[in-house]
Formats: sequence, C-alpha cells, structure tokens
Amino acid sequence: MKNVLNILVVAVMLCMCGSCARQQSAAIEDFSLTSYTPSHASGFEIREDSDGNRLICVTRPWQGVDVPMQTLAILDKGEATSFDGQYIVGAAQRVVCMSSSHVAMLDAIDRAEYIVGVSGKQYIMNSTIASSPEVKDVGYDSSLNYELLVMLKPDIVLLYGVSAEDSVVTSKLRELKIPYLYLGDYTEQSPLGKAEWLVLMAEIVGCREHGEEVFRGIVERYNDIRNNITFAKRRQKVMLNAPYQDVWYMPSDDSYMVRLIEDAGAEYIYKGRNLTGGSTGISLEEAYMLVSESDIWLNVGQCQTLDELADIAPHFMATDVVLDGCVYNNDKRRTPAGGSDFWESAIVHPDVVLNDLVGIFSGNDDELYYHRRLIGE
Repeated sequence: MKNVLNILVVAVMLCMCGSCARQQSAAIEDFSLTSYTPSHASGFEIREDSDGNRLICVTRPWQGVDVPMQTLAILDKGEATSFDGQYIVGAAQRVVCMSSSHVAMLDAIDRAEYIVGVSGKQYIMNSTIASSPEVKDVGYDSSLNYELLVMLKPDIVLLYGVSAEDSVVTSKLRELKIPYLYLGDYTEQSPLGKAEWLVLMAEIVGCREHGEEVFRGIVERYNDIRNNITFAKRRQKVMLNAPYQDVWYMPSDDSYMVRLIEDAGAEYIYKGRNLTGGSTGISLEEAYMLVSESDIWLNVGQCQTLDELADIAPHFMATDVVLDGCVYNNDKRRTPAGGSDFWESAIVHPDVVLNDLVGIFSGNDDELYYHRRLIGE
C-alpha cells in the first residue's frame, strides 16, 4: 500500500511539472533573435526566441512622435501558452480586417479566404469579399459590433489607428479575449515599404516564405519599370490634390505619391519647399500659381468630372493644364458606395501604380488601371 501511495505521489508531481512546463510564460525580452528585417519598410520587424516562437513588433502603428510599440507573439502549439501581451497560438486562420489595405495584403498572399469580418464592407473593392455572405461587416470605431465579433470567433482583429490607440476598443477586445494588433502600413512613405507589410501579414497567417516570394516579385517588377524609363531632358511638372475647405494640402518630398512621381520620371511642382514631416497647407493663391506652371494635375480628391472640379476650383479651369486635358484622378476603380481601390489593392501593387504614372507622363494613357483622365459631363 505504501509503495502504491509513493507511486501516486510521484505521478502527481510529474504531472504538475509537465503542466508547469506547458504553462511557462514568454516575455518580450526572450525574443532576442532577428527573424525578419524589412528591406524597404521602416515600421515593423519580426523577432524570435530560442524555441522558434515569433514576435511581431510594430514600431509605427500610427502617425505621431513617441508612438508606443505594439507587439503580437505567435506561439507554436506545444510551446509556451501565455504571453504578457497580445498573442495567438499557431497561425491565424480567422481574421477581421479593420482597413481595406489588410484585405489587399491577404489577397496578395492568397489567403483572402481567411477573412471573416471587415469594417465598411460597402467600401471594399475586392469582389470575393464584397460578395461573400460569410464575410460580415463588424462596424467601426465606437460602433463596433462586439456581439458579432464574438460570434465570428476571430483568431485576430487587425486594427487601424490614426493618431493613438482606441483604448475603448482595445480594452473591450482584451475583456473578450480576442487578440488584436495595430498595423501601420499607411505611415510608410516608400511605395515598396507599404507593400512589404504583406510579409508581416504572411507571418500572422503562417505563410511567410510565400509572402517574401510575393514581395520579391513586386520589387522586381517595380524596379524593372523604373529602370527602363527614358527620361526627357525636361521632366514634366506635376501638381497634386485639390482644395479642401479653402486650404490646399501639399505632401512633403519624402511622401508616397511624390516618390512615385519621381520614380516615374516626372518632377513634383512643390519639390524642395516641404522636405519632410507630412503635408502642409498652402493658400489658394499659391496653389493657382503652381497649377499654372504644371504639365500634369493628379489626384483631385472626390471630383469625378471637370465640372465637379470647376465647382470647387472655378478659377483654375482656365489654366493650361486643364485646357490641355491633363487632369487625372486615381479613382478609376471604385465601389458603388465610393470606396477607392487605390487605397486598397494599390498598396500592394506599387508597380501597377508606377506603370500608370509612366503612361500618363509619356502620353500613353489608354490602358490605365487606377487612374483616369477627367472629362466634362
């Protein structure tokens, strides 16, 4: 009898030790090994620990200075099952996307079927997602449908932040034990930097090698187009945007669109006047002078025709760039509700955007994908 009791005690102790081993905690400092360092993006990196668990570190989840880093641990099954922060066990296979760019990333790596929820479904251009009754619209910001979220049983919710964490949303998600991560792809200024976030997405859903392969193809196509441009002696001067409440916002020289313009062989009309730090507002008088000196006018906001542009900028309609028919918008692909594919799939197809711009600047605009020439009604 005594031997039997001894055996039982030893068995219980072994079970307790095994349970402790399975319940060991991981900590951020354990992820000291570099797993992936982006070649073009600046807002994320992927680390790992000695057991092969990965840690996604988003260093720029939204705009601003002194932004706190956001992390997501991806823990292998059978390894550590707790983490002092957001974590998932194994690859995510049920994903809620709060930004259309997240949809585009998953589509680019052939994992769109993992999407179970989106924010603003009527604005999603991806036809598979937009038409699927299985993909639910979960709302947005303070109007999030948490009951629906729970029913969807997502492995992760991918959030979008403008200037700070929405503590109401994140605290509720923590209460519901739904993992989340803020993605800051939109903060990247490099066209290829934006696209590289699909590698981070591939890590989350368990196909990083495929994600890296897809991204390498994007880089190769982008560089092939850029390197085969025949630059004219005089580069065409390009104006951007349209007035908004009597203010005209001009992006800085290091912005996404300006880099695309330069790579496509043209020159940003405002170059050298706002080097870094985002868009700056100028007066309509200064904007008029810039438009008057421009050869191409791009991305005129919500205007779909020259008549609509005349409604918000009537004095600009007599400029040469308008009279010559060289006004283009990036809204060729839109949903009936007004969602723009330029802010969805173009994020992961900078090569296609670059090809559009090369066509516009060279006068071969018959086969544009995201852009179109504005005409009158």
